[in-house]
Amino acid sequence: MKFSHSIQFNAVPDWSSHYIAYSNLKKLIYQLEKTVHQPGTADVETRPLLRNEDPDTVFSRALDVELEKVSSFYGVKEKELFDEVDDLLRDVGSFDENGPNEHDGPMRPVIQQPTTEQVKRARGPRSSQSAQSGHSLHSTEDGIEDSDDDDDDDEDETSALNKKRRSSINGGMARRRTVANFMHNSTDLTASTDYTRSARRHSTGFDDYAETAQMFTSGIMLKKRIVGLYVQLCELKSYVQLNKTGFRKVLKKFDKINDRDLRPKYMDSTVESAYPFLRDTISHIEENIEKMERAYAHVVTHGDESLARKDLRSHLREHVVWERNTVWRDLIGLERRAEAASLGQGLLGAQNDGMKVRLQGDDAPQAPTKKINTPIGRFTVPTWLFGSTMFTLLGIIAIFLLLLFIPIMERPEQQNCLALLIFVSLLWATEAIPLFVTSLLIPFLCVVLNVVRSDEAPYARLKSKEATAYVFAAMWTPVIMLLLGGFTIAAALSKCKIDKRIATFVLSKAGTRPRTVLIANMFVAAFASMLVSNVAAPVLCFGIIEPMLRNLPSDSNMSKAVIMGIALASNIGGMLSPIASPQNVVALGIMQPAPTWGEWFFVVIPVGIVSICLIWLLLLVTFQPGKGTNIVPIRPVREHFTALQWFVSAVCVTTIALWCASHALESTFGDMGVIAILPIVIFFGIGILTKEDFNNFPWTIIILAAGGLALGKAVKSSGLLHTVAERISGEVNGMDLYVVLLIFSSLTLVIATFISHTVAALIILPLVYDIGDAMEQPHPNLLVMAATLMCSAAMALPTSGFPNMTAIMKEDATGQRYLHVKHFISRGVPSSLLTLVVVVTLGYGAMRIIGM
Repeated sequence: MKFSHSIQFNAVPDWSSHYIAYSNLKKLIYQLEKTVHQPGTADVETRPLLRNEDPDTVFSRALDVELEKVSSFYGVKEKELFDEVDDLLRDVGSFDENGPNEHDGPMRPVIQQPTTEQVKRARGPRSSQSAQSGHSLHSTEDGIEDSDDDDDDDEDETSALNKKRRSSINGGMARRRTVANFMHNSTDLTASTDYTRSARRHSTGFDDYAETAQMFTSGIMLKKRIVGLYVQLCELKSYVQLNKTGFRKVLKKFDKINDRDLRPKYMDSTVESAYPFLRDTISHIEENIEKMERAYAHVVTHGDESLARKDLRSHLREHVVWERNTVWRDLIGLERRAEAASLGQGLLGAQNDGMKVRLQGDDAPQAPTKKINTPIGRFTVPTWLFGSTMFTLLGIIAIFLLLLFIPIMERPEQQNCLALLIFVSLLWATEAIPLFVTSLLIPFLCVVLNVVRSDEAPYARLKSKEATAYVFAAMWTPVIMLLLGGFTIAAALSKCKIDKRIATFVLSKAGTRPRTVLIANMFVAAFASMLVSNVAAPVLCFGIIEPMLRNLPSDSNMSKAVIMGIALASNIGGMLSPIASPQNVVALGIMQPAPTWGEWFFVVIPVGIVSICLIWLLLLVTFQPGKGTNIVPIRPVREHFTALQWFVSAVCVTTIALWCASHALESTFGDMGVIAILPIVIFFGIGILTKEDFNNFPWTIIILAAGGLALGKAVKSSGLLHTVAERISGEVNGMDLYVVLLIFSSLTLVIATFISHTVAALIILPLVYDIGDAMEQPHPNLLVMAATLMCSAAMALPTSGFPNMTAIMKEDATGQRYLHVKHFISRGVPSSLLTLVVVVTLGYGAMRIIGM
């Protein structure tokens, strides 16, 4: 968990302004970093603070302020609580002398009139002190010098807590006033339970003497006070530990960002020697906690300290859960999603390359609605029913119905299949409904429209029951299993931060020359796309170059060039391995025989390297990033590879090696999809990946691919694909293979530029394969391979792939986007054309060499 979240997760709400201001110290670290690398560029407010001073001195001074705040607050709270412990122990002694003892049987509440001395003891001496605590100890009488600056500094960490706390205080006051109404009928347990629910306010005293007299029972009051003190002592111990961790972590970040070595010196000389963090201090707190456990055992559990400890911990848990329920629920949900390996999506429910990105939270926003009046009543309906999406959807349905009844094909199953194909293609292209929902329509329509025929003569149309089994068998194939295996490897590399370690190591060797840094980032992005998909690669690379972007001017051409370079290289990286993108997996399922990994690499590695180099030259010429650019070098991770990281790396390398040798091992494994089961079983079986990671897989992509496979199977089974391929083959009959390659590569590039890369592959690749197979000199695999590469090369628009969408949304510290649409049109269009030239020249030659 991020420590900025951990503070909110574990902080005592009433003390929130007295914890280390971790977020503000992080901001100071980044200001110091910029000042070191760009002297004189700090803003007007921070320049007097940072100029001409050593960063260690500036940061140590800020830490000293935080340490003084923590120490002062701790001193006040410790004295307050320890004094109450002494008072309580004296009262326990008096109770033992005057009240029931352990031989009298179970303790029973006896209502008695309290004496004046007992009332004073119950009300004080905490009443005045606790009032100060309830107001965050702003009074200087207790030695705390708080100002408005403290509150402002801690806004990032505590604002949410303070907002939630106000409602909980009001609720606690209301509950406290109702205690008297049920006190006579309550047991010890219910009384103490209600007490712990309002423990933050129990020390303010009772509202009046009558209420005190009604509530007062010696045993119950002692029990309540013991529980309250136990809770606060545990919170005080947690306060010390949390702040010590904060100092250690913020010093570690300072050393890492600014390449310093301040942490060992400052921790040893200053933090460790401060009073709250001394070993004797913690020991003293623990001694008082043990005193509360013994007192509770003496008063409540008849000497059973084990039961007393268990009971007190139960009270502590109940108190903390009640008091911080809202914060815990929000942060737990956030952290579970953020820490899960999510293939670059995390909280973003990105479907795939050209698909829109939607933020999914626990409390998803309600869809806008509109009320309409009808003859049968008033109804609330979604507003999208009256928008352009609804008219688009109605138009597509109308086209579908017309195609069902206007005779175009000779056979009815082909006529129905043509209507199905155009209907699904229009839905995918317009995204009138989510893409994966359209995929789920495919098996339904295939069965209802009876488009499936048997694979053997006389090719009779299958009945609905047989067609159902046929279509669903087409949806779950080894190709889908291979896709899952690729997602699993990507998730393991991402969760263990192996991908980031490798990328950081490579980029740290790039130096500070702009042109070298640019091409290094591009190759790292392409390599990351090859391993963890082109969805995750740009997210990973943008995180790595963040320190460099922070220290470049907001209008720097280097920033634009490196962000654009990462996006375009990530698109190229989508073609570099069979599992790099879904369209590659679809192509493997169509090509017969499927190429081995070695054959795939033989074609795509030269194409990818040359394409990236040409795009790099284009960016250098158009952006000229070297002018007046001062680049902060990226530092490698200092920690060594852990045993877990070595294990994950070994499993991934072994799996990829087995995939590369899958043809030689066909007699053992049968298909690459079977090999893909190995990393899934290993990583999920031993707990490296969890159920949360599995749920975070991009299942929309899997459903999309499965629907596309079913559509391809249906189009082929109905005979429509063969009929269309024959007609197109007649048009290209007599044309040279190279001309056909140019035609379909260009057509694929244009289509994939405007719709999702995967959708373009699902629609085009089956047709291209049949056309290639029907040629006089059949080369279906060559045409399919070229079309697949051109799907990844479509990157002319900001919406032409997920890397482009990620890049155009990247913003600087002021909230301004680095790139605009004009940058993509002026660089993306030439990049796509350059890649097309490389594919139809170098790629064509490589494919002919391996016999495609």
